Amino acid sequence: MNARALSCRRSFPPSVWNLVRPATVQTHLRQVFTRWGRPEQLRLDNGMPWGNWNDLPTALALWLVGLGVDLIFNPPRQPQYNGVVEKSQDTGQRWCEPQRCRTAGQLQERLDEMDRLQREEYPSLQGRSRYQVFPALPQTSRPYTAAWERSAWDLRRAQDYLAGFVAVRQATKQGQVSSYARRVSVGARHRSQPVVVQYEPDEQVWLLWDTEGRLLRTVAAPEICRERILAVDISAK
Repeated sequence: MNARALSCRRSFPPSVWNLVRPATVQTHLRQVFTRWGRPEQLRLDNGMPWGNWNDLPTALALWLVGLGVDLIFNPPRQPQYNGVVEKSQDTGQRWCEPQRCRTAGQLQERLDEMDRLQREEYPSLQGRSRYQVFPALPQTSRPYTAAWERSAWDLRRAQDYLAGFVAVRQATKQGQVSSYARRVSVGARHRSQPVVVQYEPDEQVWLLWDTEGRLLRTVAAPEICRERILAVDISAK
């Protein structure tokens, strides 16, 4: 995409928004957490980069869980579950008039200023601003710093979260199934058959089962490690 701001009169398919790299989203989340602290929960949509319309969590989701943030995913195609945020985005769009912005940078500046006005000056609650009603808003009991993340990010919490997911894969004609971007063999006997894939955190392996509950094999899961989750690249081949 070019540098011109996106007009509110245009619509863009998910493939356009999915061009935003998870690492870029992670960088901005770290900036937000540094300013406001870590939330206890995040309510998320199911599309990239939060989910992936698939049956295993994304690296970005595992990173957030390792930070001690619980994830709540909205039911697909039901934006009313996130009504406050949806309405806030609508208000921000109307206030900042993106169709009058010449560049994405100018649009961001207007959004930042409109957020500040709504937070600090707009008389939204009995004639008072949100800052006046909630003076402790800038404070947090869950501070975040890069140094804190390096020492406190919890791999086991991310592993336990992943272990709660079960993926059903259709084996290829070569008898292979995938765990993220890596293909592993379940044998020619099970080619073109459904295979259940689940992560086992104690042994740090993938368990591959048939649909009758028989264990076919275990496979090492080197991608589920601290370095790759922090780098949000577990789906890299």
